[in-house]
Amino acid sequence: MSSFNGFKEVAADKLDTLDFNPYKKIGKEWFLVTAGDESGWNTMTASWGFAGVMWGKNTFTTVIRPQRYTKEFIDKAEYFTISFFKEDYKKALSFCGSHSGRDCDKAKETGLTPVFVSENGVEVTAFAEADMVLVCKKAYVQEMKPECFVDTENDEKWYSDKDYHYQYIGEIVKAFVKE
Repeated sequence: MSSFNGFKEVAADKLDTLDFNPYKKIGKEWFLVTAGDESGWNTMTASWGFAGVMWGKNTFTTVIRPQRYTKEFIDKAEYFTISFFKEDYKKALSFCGSHSGRDCDKAKETGLTPVFVSENGVEVTAFAEADMVLVCKKAYVQEMKPECFVDTENDEKWYSDKDYHYQYIGEIVKAFVKE
C-alpha cells in the first residue's frame, strides 16, 4: 500500500475495516465531490449520497444538479473523489457549496490544498486537509426523472425548478485515511 501527504492507502477490498458511519459522514459532516486534474478541476459540497455495495463492488453514489460547474468536470472524467473532513472545516465546505468555481478559486478562498492522486495513470484531485478520501471510478450516470417519483412530495419539495439531479455511481477503487 502507498501513502502520500500524510494519508495511508486502504485497499478497496479492505473498506470494511474503516470507521465509517455514512449517516454522520454524509449527512452531518458533509463532503466534497471533486473531478478534474492539475490542469483544471472543480469541487462542490454535498450532503446527499450513498455508500454501499452495487454489482458486487464497493460503491459511492453522489448526486449533482445540472447547473453545477462540477458536473462539467465529472462528466468528462473517468474518476472522481469524495473527500471527508473533520468538523473544523465546515466553514470551508459551506463556502464550496455556496460559491461557483466559475467565479472564484475555491482553494484560494478556503485555504484548502488540492493534491493530485494517480489512478491507472489518470490524475484526480483531492484535498490535503481531508481525513478520508475515496477515489471512485465512474460506473453509472442517470438523470432523475419526475415520473419515477413514487413519493411525489419529494418531487414537489426538492425540485420546484425541475432541475433534477444526476446520479453518479462510482466504484471505490482506493481509499486514503489520515495516518
